[in-house]
Amino acid sequence: MIDRLRRLIRWAWDTLIRYALKFGVVGLIGYFTDVLIFNALRLGLVGDDHFWQSPLGAKIISVTISTLVTWFGNRYWTFREHRRKNFLLELVEFAVVSVGGLLIALLCLWISHYVLGFTSLLADNISTNVIGLFLGTAFRFLMYRYWVYGHHRKDGLTARQHKVEAAAFAIFEDEKSANADAETGDEAAKTAS
Repeated sequence: MIDRLRRLIRWAWDTLIRYALKFGVVGLIGYFTDVLIFNALRLGLVGDDHFWQSPLGAKIISVTISTLVTWFGNRYWTFREHRRKNFLLELVEFAVVSVGGLLIALLCLWISHYVLGFTSLLADNISTNVIGLFLGTAFRFLMYRYWVYGHHRKDGLTARQHKVEAAAFAIFEDEKSANADAETGDEAAKTAS
């Protein structure tokens, strides 16, 4: 029973919890970048009377910049063992998911500001940086974890490591035992991290 519980905890840690914690740290950095830029634009710190000072314009700019910040963090820290060789395709997919998160936040902001009539800066921040953030973050985490940086990606770093290890073991063994040895080595690497 205790052994089964340990395996369940280990499985949860390896497949979800450690990614969620790292994703949270990167997300906080992205969040502060987003909120800082959004409020700076809304308050007119870069000029008055233009689209970028409006709630929607400010949100588009702030999310674009925070997306680049979080892509670097997720690529090189959170999902580093699943990053892909084709970083441009990865960035495009990351951006598509981020646009989905942006649309969720913009929808919350639009409903609050234009439909419900809550037009204060506080209301704009609550609708987009609390409600929209929560819904968008859940969407982004699931899509990044299981699509952009999914284990199934053929050109991911982990997939390439398996091929290299299998090739190295195959020099001295048959292919079946080489693949088994490569998987055992990967499990040891996961345990060490």
